[in-house]
Amino acid sequence: MQFPFLSLRLCLLLLRLSLAVIFMAHAVVRIANGTIPRFGGFLESAGLPAGEVLVWGITVFEITAGILLAAGKYVRWVSAGFVLLLLTGIVLIHAELGWFVGEHGSGGCEYSFILIIALMVTAAADRTAS
Repeated sequence: MQFPFLSLRLCLLLLRLSLAVIFMAHAVVRIANGTIPRFGGFLESAGLPAGEVLVWGITVFEITAGILLAAGKYVRWVSAGFVLLLLTGIVLIHAELGWFVGEHGSGGCEYSFILIIALMVTAAADRTAS
């Protein structure tokens, strides 16, 4: 057997589960660390109304959609929602910080970009909708 020593089906399952964990972790840490008001204030400073309400909406979406993604339910819809969320984050936050997230930059787009591609692969691989 050759690298990656797993079937394509299992690799796609691991990708879907990993994406779910990443998004849910962001939401849970945001709640646990109490950073929702700060993030809400940032969104308001960027011109969006009701920043804290928006952040709670994002947080609830990330947890709920993460659970659905992990369960393999509504994978295409959930993936599309996450892509929209990531694209909005690129426009509002990451684009002005450049491409690189670490080492060569600070908070750029590369992480969001690869998550978008992973979500597209996950949505394309979903067998529950044709």
